[in-house]
Amino acid sequence: MKFLIDNIFLIGLALTSGLMLIWPDIFRHSGGARNISPKEAVLMMNRGHLLVIDVRDSADFVNGHIANAMNVPLSEIPDRLVSITKYKEKPILVNCQSGIRSGKACSVLKKNGFNDVYNLEGGITGWVEAKLPIMKG
Repeated sequence: MKFLIDNIFLIGLALTSGLMLIWPDIFRHSGGARNISPKEAVLMMNRGHLLVIDVRDSADFVNGHIANAMNVPLSEIPDRLVSITKYKEKPILVNCQSGIRSGKACSVLKKNGFNDVYNLEGGITGWVEAKLPIMKG
C-alpha cells in the first residue's frame, strides 16, 4: 500500500500512457461501424454480395462514384430504410466524399438493426487517391 501511495504519480502516468496507446483502437469505429480502407473494400467487393451506399448528393454522385453503388443522400437515409431492409443481413459499405457523412449514415443504419456496416475510410477521395476506378453518370 505504501508503494502505491509513494508512486501514485508514476502509476497514473503509466495508466495514462497505456490509455493513449489503445485510444485509436477504441475510437477507430465510425458511427458504430468499422472504418475500412479502399483496398479492404475492394477485397470485400470481390468476395461477394456487398451493397455500396453513397450518401453524397445526387450531383456529386453523378460526377463519380464506386461501380454499382446505390445513391441514398444522407438526408434521405431515414426515409429509405424500408427499401434497403432486404440488405439487413448483408455487408454494407457506406461512403461519402471524405468519410464524415458516411459515419453518420452508418450510425443510423446500426441503430436500425443493420449489423454488418462499414465506413469507407477517406470516402470517395480516399478511393480516388488509391487509384481505384470510379464510374461517371
